[in-house]
Amino acid sequence: MSMAVGRIGPPGIAGGRLARLGLAMRRHRLAIQTVQWVMVLCYAVLVTVPAFLPLPAANTHLWNNLTRFARFVFWGVWWPLVILSVMGLGRFWCGVFCPEGTLSEWVSHYGAGRGIPRWMKWGGWPFIAFLGTTVFGQLTSIYDYPKPMLLILGGSTAAAVTVGLLYGRGKRVWCRHLCPVTGVFALLARTASVRFRTDRDIWDAAPAGHRTSRTHAVNCAPLINIRRLDGSSACHMCGRCAGERGAVALAWRTPGAAILETDAAQSRSQLRESAGWQARLLVFGMLGAALGAFQWSASPWFVIAKLHATGWLTAHTVPWPLRAPGHWWLLTHYPQSGDVFSWLEGAMIFAYIGSEALIVGSWIVAWMRLAEGFTGIAWQRLAEVLIPFAGTSLFIGLSFLTSSQLADEGVYLPWANTARAALLAAAAAWSVALAVRLATRHRAAAAAATLLALALPLAAWTVQIFFW
Repeated sequence: MSMAVGRIGPPGIAGGRLARLGLAMRRHRLAIQTVQWVMVLCYAVLVTVPAFLPLPAANTHLWNNLTRFARFVFWGVWWPLVILSVMGLGRFWCGVFCPEGTLSEWVSHYGAGRGIPRWMKWGGWPFIAFLGTTVFGQLTSIYDYPKPMLLILGGSTAAAVTVGLLYGRGKRVWCRHLCPVTGVFALLARTASVRFRTDRDIWDAAPAGHRTSRTHAVNCAPLINIRRLDGSSACHMCGRCAGERGAVALAWRTPGAAILETDAAQSRSQLRESAGWQARLLVFGMLGAALGAFQWSASPWFVIAKLHATGWLTAHTVPWPLRAPGHWWLLTHYPQSGDVFSWLEGAMIFAYIGSEALIVGSWIVAWMRLAEGFTGIAWQRLAEVLIPFAGTSLFIGLSFLTSSQLADEGVYLPWANTARAALLAAAAAWSVALAVRLATRHRAAAAAATLLALALPLAAWTVQIFFW
């Protein structure tokens, strides 16, 4: 179905290649939908089938064993590239490729179509969902075994479909409010170099017929007010609104510029409500809990603490924490591979991740609050300059999974650690530069506080990269 579109705005990008790309995305909606359903099929096979196959033997490889192949695709390639794509291109992943979003939107066309309940709009759900899936994934060894991958990823997909069947009509209610990574993606998208944006003057000046939603409707699945669209973190970059009223266009922007701006797609009350939870997700989640999740298995401190705890329990005749519950869906339990978690190990993993989240998060908050006193900028707002480093940190953590799986296949990357250190240093410099630009006074204090806030996570990564 063809769609007539008017002049592209705002001035300066009219007729540009990027604007034409946005229009092409709208014209070729069927091609995008085909890609989405191919992704759904691949996702379903790679998540579901390995969970019902025997664990791979030691002499198998990713090219001749589906379980190993799926593990490498998801954790070695898929997720690292998703993080990079969101940081560079915004949420194109969500709007064009994500299987959960596709399924949730599709079933909502045939569901109950209920209004979104107030409890679902609470800003803390992305924070809780991210922490919950991060910790539970570590307890069940999601990076290593297919059953917990089916349980967590498949469970998330089932929840997305359920929400789609109950709420909204042709919308992505799950993606907007409850997806475990929607908060992370919303933050990372602020570093992107492209965005869809609306020229409000052109929008409001459009002819009356063109401005009537009944005759020229756009289904914004992630529930954005298109008139106020200005690179919103909630935008899924699907291209459906490109050219709408001649006012919406895909355009370049300076990487990280959105961090220095207020999201025009949100009201002041929404900004006040969301800022605190976004800051907690960034500081205690992406820079705290995620760091602990990536590091506990490599930490000699974890091993030492476990040995001390085991000795204490044995000396005091408290044997039950040393026993395994025997359920893979609760704690890792694969005796055939010699990989079994006891109650003690489960508790210590939880404690390690929680401690790192609290220590790193509190350290960062302390320096951000100090900077607030000098700059007058709320610490939650100032903490947003840490987004480039947080995204890079997630990518670095996932890259260890990539290199370890390649090493299992005999492919070694001797340059990887040097590259990781360089990326972290560059990301830290980017965050400091953003702090200087965000502050209007006492910029040196903002820069120093940002660098000191990042000193602890930088030290943690340095220890893992070069000493563990």
